[in-house]
Amino acid sequence: MKELELGSGFELQTIISEMVEQKRDNTIALSNNIWDCPEIYFEEHRSAAYVCKALEEEGFQIEREVAGLQTGFIGSFGAGKPIVAILGEFDALAGLSQQKGVAQHEPIAAGGHGHGCGHNLLGAGAFAAAVAIKDYMQQTGLQGTVRYYGCPAEESGSGKAYMARAGLFDDVDLALSWHPFTSPRMMNDSSLANYSVTFKFDGKSAHAAAAPHLGRSALDAVELMNVGVNYLREHMIPEARVHYAITDTGGISPNVVQPHAEVVYLIRAPKKQQVEALYERVLNVARGAALMTGTTMDVEFEGTASNLIPNTTLANAMYKHLVAVGAPAYDEFDYQFAKEIRATLSQEDIQAALGGLDRETVQALKDKDIVDVIPPLGNEGALAGSTDVGDVSWIVPTMQCMTTCWALGTPFHTWQVVSQGMMPIAHKGMLQAGKVIACTAIEAMQSPQLIEQARAEWKQRLDGDVYTSLIPEHVLPPLKGAVNA
Repeated sequence: MKELELGSGFELQTIISEMVEQKRDNTIALSNNIWDCPEIYFEEHRSAAYVCKALEEEGFQIEREVAGLQTGFIGSFGAGKPIVAILGEFDALAGLSQQKGVAQHEPIAAGGHGHGCGHNLLGAGAFAAAVAIKDYMQQTGLQGTVRYYGCPAEESGSGKAYMARAGLFDDVDLALSWHPFTSPRMMNDSSLANYSVTFKFDGKSAHAAAAPHLGRSALDAVELMNVGVNYLREHMIPEARVHYAITDTGGISPNVVQPHAEVVYLIRAPKKQQVEALYERVLNVARGAALMTGTTMDVEFEGTASNLIPNTTLANAMYKHLVAVGAPAYDEFDYQFAKEIRATLSQEDIQAALGGLDRETVQALKDKDIVDVIPPLGNEGALAGSTDVGDVSWIVPTMQCMTTCWALGTPFHTWQVVSQGMMPIAHKGMLQAGKVIACTAIEAMQSPQLIEQARAEWKQRLDGDVYTSLIPEHVLPPLKGAVNA
């Protein structure tokens, strides 16, 4: 069936929007299934299985356990060039269990997991895009390959970094993705590269009163390391960030010298070389803490991410389709629930969500609980956070959009995100993202010039630098057993 042809940009968006809407129920069901079984990094066995099954039912060929990742996979349709990668995620966050559709904190299970960053939506929206591209290829005879990359462990562990190290993006021409947010925008930004490691200290237990001189406290080593890193903060670049969490204090008895203790550090800086250098300084502080306490210290790698490489060529192309697709239609139910969620937020949260928006848009949103307009494109920015999409962007021109899935002001990584994750506002933003990604991919597949221009900009930004993985050569993805569905 080849009756469809690419005409005006608006015609393409109309066609793709109809294709996505025809399968909206399947996409929403996929997103809800993933929300219902929140699984954290490298444990997304059921979530990955849901996406693989949905892709197989749409005619995609699935390659499982890619790059040694138990929950990583690639679903492919088509053959030959150009090759477009659609990046999907599906990992949850620990400790964010929450009932759906409730404007107050009500965990489903105390201490349980929850999709506090909307990756149930992200994975399903990417699925909607890949399927729409496939359907368009079938109906028009458009040549090329669309790949859905099932990327685990974005929150911690960096599945895409393992995929990148394994060369799985080396033949790709273009990579596209998206992320739920409180307003629509392009992610034409740089980001912070990061390094996440666990420092494990081992000493010797002893009676803290009778024979403290015989003990060597691992907890002392952790505390001294933290003090040393705090002094280090004055002597690193302002854009760098260093965070830590003590994950094992060695026990709960103060009359025992703790023989073992652990602390996890997340180290960030704008450039890969900067984060590597800063990590070495933190490592030396840990070595000094071990030396001062007479303990031993081991390092366990947790994850890494390279900084994002922006691409204005792709940002302009994707934004054009975002404007043409337009904002979803919201009803009274959407606005009322958003108002209830906003009542749980601080003014600081709400003001922070307006950051980066132009003055006219901020004024237009003054009395609104949902961003129901498309703001201007805006300038290239810099994210204060990190993402393993950065590793992909070093290998192939990459772009992401954001769409409105949450009430204005909703912060990332909160129970409010989880509560909204199965609500109509979230589903509308998810489908909107699928349409925008599919339109952008199809335009690129039909326009070699767009791919060439994006690649030329990508090369210029790298300025001769080449991708090298921050993952130590000896480190393999962790193996975590499957959970019975």
